[in-house]
Amino acid sequence: MEPWRPWRDEVLEEARERSRPVVLYTKAAWCRWCKEFEREVLSDPRVRATLENCFTPVEIDGERRPELASRYAKVGWPSLSYLDGAGELLACDGFLGVEELLARLDLVAGYWSENDALRRRLREAHDRPSQADTAQLRAPAQEGELSDQIPRDVAERLLASADPHFGGWGASHKFPHPEALDFLLARWSQTGDPALRQLVLRTLRGMEQGEIHDRVEGGFYRFCAAPDWSAPDYEKTLMSNAQRLHVYLDAHQALGDASFAHTSAGIVDWLAHSLLDPARGAFRGSQDADPLYAHRRSLSERRERGAPACDPTLFADANAAAISALLRAAHVLERADLQAQALRALDFVLDELWDERGGVHHYFDGARRLPGLLRDQAFVLRAVLDAVQYAGATERLADAERIAQGVERLLASESGGFWDMPSNPGARGALQRRTRPLAENARLAEGLLLLAQMSATPHWARTAERALRALAGEYKRAGHEAAGYARAVELALRSPVHVVILGRRGESASEALRRAALSPYVARRIVQTLDVERDRRWIERLGLGLEPAQPARALVSRGRESYALTSDPARLPALLARVEPAA
Repeated sequence: MEPWRPWRDEVLEEARERSRPVVLYTKAAWCRWCKEFEREVLSDPRVRATLENCFTPVEIDGERRPELASRYAKVGWPSLSYLDGAGELLACDGFLGVEELLARLDLVAGYWSENDALRRRLREAHDRPSQADTAQLRAPAQEGELSDQIPRDVAERLLASADPHFGGWGASHKFPHPEALDFLLARWSQTGDPALRQLVLRTLRGMEQGEIHDRVEGGFYRFCAAPDWSAPDYEKTLMSNAQRLHVYLDAHQALGDASFAHTSAGIVDWLAHSLLDPARGAFRGSQDADPLYAHRRSLSERRERGAPACDPTLFADANAAAISALLRAAHVLERADLQAQALRALDFVLDELWDERGGVHHYFDGARRLPGLLRDQAFVLRAVLDAVQYAGATERLADAERIAQGVERLLASESGGFWDMPSNPGARGALQRRTRPLAENARLAEGLLLLAQMSATPHWARTAERALRALAGEYKRAGHEAAGYARAVELALRSPVHVVILGRRGESASEALRRAALSPYVARRIVQTLDVERDRRWIERLGLGLEPAQPARALVSRGRESYALTSDPARLPALLARVEPAA
């Protein structure tokens, strides 16, 4: 008998009826330690017998069910979480050997069978009506002020905690934290602080020269176990590579390092060759770790062994991150094919993973699954806005408004900010308690601030600013995710440079103006291309005049101040530099 079953409410009911605790096993498709745990530990006959006879064993993929993983998998992946029949967490373990796990299972099972107080608490929890998050909803708002002190604090913390020799953060488990690098690069462009520039350069160069970088096929492994970017775990994920692509492209624009463009092109090639699902035009979630494959130093040697398998799941958040990065890569690397690829992936996400009722769904495995998670709404909203900016896909602005409206309907908290998932009155255990994650709220807030400018809808800016104020007390307790919050605060405090190009879609003059507006690195910038005949709705909402007979022109503004109107693409970079000086 296979002991593991999927998560569902009926499993908890079964656990209560049989008076058995739940063992929740959390794994990931790319995780080689999970595979080793299954092969060497969970397959042991004694372990299997104990699980079948004394527990209700449940298995989830942590990437497919992030709302469960964030609440129960407290020690990373793989993890074994012990729950009562109400779904409350009792304890959690990481990788254990056979004898260690057997001792742990005996301890939990014995405690469960002998502890009457625990079982009474279980019955009371089951009989009590679900409160979901009503207590949190009734809590008074405790908003903080937004000021430039927030990005200053975050920048100082990142500088102080960084590795002074190899860049990045951490020692035994070293991740690049691209969201922190993105914030530091933007902060350097505004302050000119050489320490910020040096940390970004040290980290990006260290990564591309280290073993974490696959210089044979391109792309990066997920993390390293040594401070000098060596001893990597050899899995590659779509999300981590999409976010690193974004940072390397920005750093190439801002700092002019040619190697960053080469590294970016390698990531792009790996995405296309390894993760692209050609039938659907979207990207698969990850490629498995295979150290023997990774250690072969030529393509011909690797082909002899055969490439590691890829998880075929199509995730909304990771695809959206890839779409945003590829749209940027199409411009920076001057590859029009990447724009077409990104727009095809965006079509898939909006056609297959979004609906009016549930918003963006988390993943696709032949059908859309798990609607309404905040992270998916935030990433997809930004991808849609990037398509408007980088590809001139103004028709997608209406999609951005619909996504924002859905987020507000499904996830808005009365106290400000947004919950991580929709309300579910039937939820049990930790799923009763929704959270307002800092990083996901910050990403959504940044998207809403951009949408407010592009659609001339101040409501979205007010909503974003309230979300940031509601979480102002959280950033000091946060880790590297505080960087995304600080960047969103900067955008709320100072309006972005807004370049509106008025012309005709596909016209060479309009395209030249958009390319020029996107050519310099500008940390806070919106580029919007509007057709004078087909986009009257947006032109009128922005308060611009309609003069179809005129040549294509670009209006540069910030907030309520207009700076210039030009039809000359050669003038635009200088105008942008005057409005938003770069370090």
